[in-house]
Amino acid sequence: MKASAFVYPWDVVGDPGAAARIADLGVRQVTLASAYHSTRALTPRHPGHRIVTAEHASVLYPVDEDRWAGRALRPYAPGAWAPAADPYGEAAHALTEAGLDVHSWVVLAHNSRLGAEYPDTGVVNAYGDRYPWAPCIAQRAVRDYLTTLAAEAGVRPGARGTELESCGWYGLAHLHAHDKIAGVGLGDAAQYLMSLCFCPACRSGYAELGLDADELSAAVRRALEPVWSAGSLDAGWPAVEKLVGAGLAATTLEWRTRVARTLQESAVEAVRAAAPPGFQVLLHADPTTYHCGANVGVDPHHIMRVADGVVVPCAAGPHLIAPFAEHRTGGGVVAANLTVVSGMGGSPARLAADVARAAGLGATELRLYHAGLASDADLALVREALGA
Repeated sequence: MKASAFVYPWDVVGDPGAAARIADLGVRQVTLASAYHSTRALTPRHPGHRIVTAEHASVLYPVDEDRWAGRALRPYAPGAWAPAADPYGEAAHALTEAGLDVHSWVVLAHNSRLGAEYPDTGVVNAYGDRYPWAPCIAQRAVRDYLTTLAAEAGVRPGARGTELESCGWYGLAHLHAHDKIAGVGLGDAAQYLMSLCFCPACRSGYAELGLDADELSAAVRRALEPVWSAGSLDAGWPAVEKLVGAGLAATTLEWRTRVARTLQESAVEAVRAAAPPGFQVLLHADPTTYHCGANVGVDPHHIMRVADGVVVPCAAGPHLIAPFAEHRTGGGVVAANLTVVSGMGGSPARLAADVARAAGLGATELRLYHAGLASDADLALVREALGA
């Protein structure tokens, strides 16, 4: 079973030993960030720094200016945290020289700076609050930006494939700056309602389906009113239907599913049009259609026929693998994404057992999060497990 480790360019550039150290883990591939959101990252082995603070979402390569000429929405260049003029390119070269296949890692609909500079692009909830970190994927300008970015950031020189993260709806439930939203417990049903968008494009979309957006937003606010006083950890689609009513819930999901599907189809098509033959396109995905975030909710039957496969989050266990494996055909990939950083909730000591469980449910490949963030002790456990 092929294993790939997630890596940032700043883990490699400026560290002559990084590429060989990653290869020594026993992985055959790295998934290297080419477009990423803002972050603060530890680099525990780098000879030149220990902390990298990426202050805003950016691409980690020089953009093609002709591709973006005349566009208001375009990728941001990195700031002083970038370790080179082309950090992705330099890191990819070093990793390839170490004998590793390199696939790009592209974060799409998660960009706080974009929302700050272009407020109208963000998701608007039922209360009128904007989510600057969550561009609304129903908006034409946003969709054009995301599909163009997927093609450019995905198909980098030397890359043999790409993994598209957050290629779908984003919402409330993802970290934003110093988050202070845990005071009231919200289950995924309330999270879904708080993630519904009421921007002009979405309001028009609801109207096309016979739904009045003002009535819907009022219904959402009424449904959430008791949650603000008592909290609600209810989960599952029946809980959404209970909160807002089955009819309204179904219509919102119909709209959001249509928008997400067509974006995913367009993004994959754009990547394939720009890529050489045999280039692999995977999506980070969750089999619960109404979920949103980095691992976007999808219909497994649909997505396994659109992309070459999926990367599935397994931090809470491997149970999400089975729905994708059921719809896998031919050489389709179902990659189990396992956290191997103890300080981030991972269990590298259980890696061999976790791999066996994932394989038993139909996983065909592994993704290990994250070779640059893990301690030496964690990496030693990874090396031992993969060696076995």
